[in-house]
Amino acid sequence: MTSSLIYSHNAPTKATDLHAKASPDFAAKLAETQALLQRASAEFAPVTQASSLGAEDVVITHLINAAQLDITVFVLETGALHTETLALLERTQAHSRAPIHVFRPVSESVIQFVRDKGQDAIYKSMELRKACCGVRKMEPLARALKGQRAWITGLRQEQSNARAEVPLLDESEVATKGLHKFNPLARWTWGDVWHYIATHQVDYNPLHDQFFPSIGCAPCTRAISLGEAFRAGRWWWEDEAAKECGLHVKP
Repeated sequence: MTSSLIYSHNAPTKATDLHAKASPDFAAKLAETQALLQRASAEFAPVTQASSLGAEDVVITHLINAAQLDITVFVLETGALHTETLALLERTQAHSRAPIHVFRPVSESVIQFVRDKGQDAIYKSMELRKACCGVRKMEPLARALKGQRAWITGLRQEQSNARAEVPLLDESEVATKGLHKFNPLARWTWGDVWHYIATHQVDYNPLHDQFFPSIGCAPCTRAISLGEAFRAGRWWWEDEAAKECGLHVKP
């Protein structure tokens, strides 16, 4: 189930004005999400939230802080994030009750990749783009998850066809990695996410006001336009079915 976002030249400039529209069963979904986060904290410690500082993730961090849950948050600072994302990271670190841990790639590995493959290698082939993700995201992710029993993501079923079956609790990594994966917003719509942000005045990335629904590294992210799918602005030069960096891809 892939959602397309509708934009017009007369659209409001604030993402909250444009998107905030709770679904009829939003209250039930919110209660389900809160209960799932409570369960993660109580039964699966140590547990951590993976935050890209996108709209879904700032909602989850807000819920963690509001309930004063014993859950940490980590951000992968890839060295290629937008300045707006880095500024939001600083504000989040300043105001979050939950500890915010930042994981960066090994600088020597980044330098080696650029030296061997070139700074624009990601546009040359999917193999090279995924190799860049491996250096900038996958290796730091492994460090971020070391010693954890569970992690929390902002995956939603509505985001793309590849995520249409995302469960609230994914246990497919328990046997191989010993990790439970919670997706507390799995059933939320984009309107639900922005309804929560608007209602609770949650700080969010201003790139969302510029028609960036999904925000990653700056070279790999663009704004989307009328009728384009939710993740059309990610790796737009690649096949639609392959728009993942590896963080949420099953073998």
